[in-house]
Amino acid sequence: MGLFDFVKDVGRQVFDTDAEAADNIKEELEIRTSGLSNLDVKFDDGVVTICGDCTNAAVRDSAILIAGNVQGVEKVVADDLKAPPPAPEEPEEKVEFYEIVSGDTLGAIAKKFYGKSSKYMAIFEANRDIISDPNKIYPGQKIRIPGE
Repeated sequence: MGLFDFVKDVGRQVFDTDAEAADNIKEELEIRTSGLSNLDVKFDDGVVTICGDCTNAAVRDSAILIAGNVQGVEKVVADDLKAPPPAPEEPEEKVEFYEIVSGDTLGAIAKKFYGKSSKYMAIFEANRDIISDPNKIYPGQKIRIPGE
């Protein structure tokens, strides 16, 4: 689970030229995600490679989604973005990635995954680092769907 596909032409614009992409994506990750260390970011023709250490799997997922939801990024390689396994007493959280399509709302997504549209806030809370407002999502954006 090291290569992730994204929609290249959508997302937050954080760089104007490929030359500044890696530094700006790294800065975006450092601002929007806590729990990353030894971070190294490379960018080559739409592909972001992220290396470093994460405090847990949720931080790793966040870093991948933040980098991938940047305009101009079509793939994220995260083979060397490491997170420790969960402690034996902690069950591993089941998380699914979902790509938003035209007409989606967080309520409709919650209904699809949980059977209740009222659980949209669980999706929003799991994606606060990616979504600033539950009413502001866009087609092509990828988010995580936490297990119930």
